[in-house]
Amino acid sequence: MSSKVYYNSACPVCNAGIKDQRQRMEKCGVKNIEWVDVHHNPDAVSEVDSSLEQVRERLHVKDDRGGLNIGIDAFIHLWRQTPDQRWLAKLFGCAMIRPLARLIYNGFARLLYCWNRALKHW
Repeated sequence: MSSKVYYNSACPVCNAGIKDQRQRMEKCGVKNIEWVDVHHNPDAVSEVDSSLEQVRERLHVKDDRGGLNIGIDAFIHLWRQTPDQRWLAKLFGCAMIRPLARLIYNGFARLLYCWNRALKHW
């Protein structure tokens, strides 16, 4: 089973970030990732036992063992697989930094979600 990334292409910031991450990973030869756009495939959220709105707000990654990574943990999971970004995984995965990174990511994700809703991106 490969990893699956659940993202929302209706958010221009999220879509640009995922496009960049996907290109980086493909350039490094990482091909065992399935990219699931919940904007075009909203029923896919049932695979992660989350609501559509939760997946619209925060990145979700189901790893190859079935574990679910959300928010900054999802990015850390992707960065670990990307050779030129492993340093990011180590930095943000550090026990001293991860809680702060999670707090900042969640706050930014919430603001971005509200901005997208206000602009009626979905």
